[in-house]
Amino acid sequence: MRGALIEANLPLVRYAAARFRSRNEPMEDVVQVGTIGLINAIDRFDPDRGVQFPTFAMPTVVGEIKRYFRDNVRTVHVPRRLHELWVQVNAATEDLTTLHGRTPTTPEIAERLRITEDEVLSCIEAGRSYHATSLEAAQEGDGLPGLLDRLGYEDPELAGVEHRDLVRHLLVQLPEREQRILLLRYYNNLTQSQISAELGVSQMHVSRLLARSFARLRSANRIEA
Repeated sequence: MRGALIEANLPLVRYAAARFRSRNEPMEDVVQVGTIGLINAIDRFDPDRGVQFPTFAMPTVVGEIKRYFRDNVRTVHVPRRLHELWVQVNAATEDLTTLHGRTPTTPEIAERLRITEDEVLSCIEAGRSYHATSLEAAQEGDGLPGLLDRLGYEDPELAGVEHRDLVRHLLVQLPEREQRILLLRYYNNLTQSQISAELGVSQMHVSRLLARSFARLRSANRIEA
């Protein structure tokens, strides 16, 4: 009789296990754990209480599955209160989705449970923390290297940081007019003719000042080195 009851109520276990499909655990394992809850419910069920068996068994089956995830699956520790609140957030999300026909917003979930929006967001984040992934593990499906190989990259501008700092240091040693000419030529990309018009001097004079500035910069650079 006990075996027949277990066999007859396995669809109830599968229904309960389907609620945890998003946890990325093998469904066979979840069903097996839920079956343990079913057996416990059968052993404790008292038909004289007037409660239908599915109504009595479902909390026991779901509770067994939740304990399995809490005690055996999660590799990232989450505070117990946050974990329990996450279960409520998950249930409220399912109820509101059914009610509105769409995914509920964070304020709607917070209002339903009478908690803050920050608590809802923390619970959602905790719900994603069942597994710790190795930084060296390859990313499945996207054809990309492991996360460790993607955390950092060589900035092409990095080599120029030291050079720019050196140029800035040397520029302040030039007379103000020569600094302005260099800035107009190499930062504003003006031609020597345009610079001569800007400063009111001949183009030949601009050329001589540029040559003199370069000579001073090279000399100062050798001294710094």
